[in-house]
Amino acid sequence: MKKLFCTIAVGALLAAGAAQAQEKVILGMSGWTGFQPLKLAELAGIFKKNGVDMEIRFIPPVPRSAALASGAINAAATTVDQHIVWTSAGIDTVQVMLIDKSNGGDGLAVRNNINSVKELKGKTINVDGAGTVQHFMLSYILEKNGMSIQDVIRVTLGAQPAAQAFVAGQSDAALTYEPYLSTIRAKPESGKILVTSKEYPVVIDVLVFKKDFIAKNPKIVKATVDSFFEALEMIKKEPAKAYELMGSTVKQTGDAFSKSAAFITWQDRDMNKAYYAKEHQQFTDFAVRVLKFNRVIKSDVKAKEMVNLSFQ
Repeated sequence: MKKLFCTIAVGALLAAGAAQAQEKVILGMSGWTGFQPLKLAELAGIFKKNGVDMEIRFIPPVPRSAALASGAINAAATTVDQHIVWTSAGIDTVQVMLIDKSNGGDGLAVRNNINSVKELKGKTINVDGAGTVQHFMLSYILEKNGMSIQDVIRVTLGAQPAAQAFVAGQSDAALTYEPYLSTIRAKPESGKILVTSKEYPVVIDVLVFKKDFIAKNPKIVKATVDSFFEALEMIKKEPAKAYELMGSTVKQTGDAFSKSAAFITWQDRDMNKAYYAKEHQQFTDFAVRVLKFNRVIKSDVKAKEMVNLSFQ
């Protein structure tokens, strides 16, 4: 009986250890259309099927970085430029995969009487704060047109309120992204989309994990990555169902979501390999230069230290 009790006790300890090892993934992200295959993997049961206990929290960019730093979340969907800001601030995370590239899904909306970027000098622009992709993209657009962020008056608003305020008549321009950009597309009387990420392709999204989580849970990280690619396959095979599920997370119909998704290029395994082999170093160096010029970061960040591609 004593031997049986010991066997049961050891078994219970092993089971508890296994349960502890299967740590929950707490993922922070926004309502950006490009991120929603992650939510699809949750809603369609793909994460669960692959053994991932996933909790997705919708958190704006700046609080998302604080949540990572504090340990409140252990993973995040974000842009490359924002990941550079986090890395510069000492938040110990690495990219494990590429999620999407914006192909018109981010844009600068202006009033109908404004016809060029240079006409924005001295004008008010709804845009999120320093360290966000909206601020980064606006900085780059202005730089390419011989201006700087100091040449405009910024009204600090997140992506959704920036679009809502613009449609309501506030400010001369707004920098936002899908699905919120489409609220402006749907109201041509309020303004027009002057330029997008098609002309200024600087919005590249990635999945990052905290390094300590990866060290303890490599199989869970691998299953998370695999689940994302499985969700992309579902979008191809069952688009109507997939768009309906993804749209539900951002209060859109499936049809409306599919229209937003037309401005996104989700990145499959082959696209991931191509990006990290050919583009990652160059784009990271470029983003570091823009962020340093605008005093968002002070120190250099090395591209090769920002990634762990062993899960692809």
